[in-house]
Amino acid sequence: MKAVLLSEHGPVENLYLGETETPEPGPRQIRIKVAATALNRADLLQREGKYPAPAGESPILGLEIAGTVDKLGPGSTRWQPGQRVFGLLAGGGYAEYALIDENLAWPIPETWSFVEAAAIPEAFLTAYQSLVWIAKVKATEKVLVHAGASGVGSAAIQLLKALGADIAVTASASKHDLCHKLGADLCIDYHQNDFVQACQDWGNGKGVVVVLDFLGAQYWQKNLDVLDVDGRLVILALMGGAKITESNLSHILRKRLMIQGSTLRNRSLDYKIKLAQDFWAFAEPLFANKSFKPVIDQILPWTEVQAAHQRMEQNLNAGKIVLSID
Repeated sequence: MKAVLLSEHGPVENLYLGETETPEPGPRQIRIKVAATALNRADLLQREGKYPAPAGESPILGLEIAGTVDKLGPGSTRWQPGQRVFGLLAGGGYAEYALIDENLAWPIPETWSFVEAAAIPEAFLTAYQSLVWIAKVKATEKVLVHAGASGVGSAAIQLLKALGADIAVTASASKHDLCHKLGADLCIDYHQNDFVQACQDWGNGKGVVVVLDFLGAQYWQKNLDVLDVDGRLVILALMGGAKITESNLSHILRKRLMIQGSTLRNRSLDYKIKLAQDFWAFAEPLFANKSFKPVIDQILPWTEVQAAHQRMEQNLNAGKIVLSID
């Protein structure tokens, strides 16, 4: 089969379209003829050699796919060849064929395109895990989402709106209209404004109860500053660095803060299945009535994968970048 491969870890120029062995489905797996996949920050890190695939998983990039069932593995009974499905992977999405556990696949509604479906799994499952399973956000709580126009950020805004939370986001000014349309109450241009002061003004001096963060060290102290008593900080990435040279930890004790890091890719299969089932039971009617929708920045043919990676590296995307596979 054709797949996007790496000559070696490094810059986007090391990505190329080549030939590799077509995978065979194992027990409870199905093989998908992939029509579309979508980019995630994890893909960029894996390309650079900083985020290897979990043991036993495909080393090919790509964490989400949409396509048609091509072949069933031993004991697989949930799907039939030809059915349209989408879902979450631990790797292998940038390819003509990919394997997925039958319980991690969802049916693609008749009105959806493959492109729309491919833009959903990683962003929405990450947002749901972070805000519902970990932070346990409640109605009327004030929540700050960093990178509000990213794939996860745009999903988080929609999810928080459905939960009845009050939503603040950080994003560059050019992306504020999108965030407001999705449901954000307060948009903060992090290039021009201090998000701590903006949130404290918004919260009548109390700041926010939950912060969803992707920056790590760069925002560490400010995140502690902006959180109110019994606040929760969920860290999903370290785009702003992993090492803190100086910090005032008193806020953690005085405010009784809960701080948790989280990933999704290296979770157990049983965990992912439970998360996927829980999310889809919650979200399916919201997708049906269009309360939830994937936010798509660009659709590119997979032959332009280098340009897609460059766009994400430069933080130009608002929403998901999707690769259409021939």
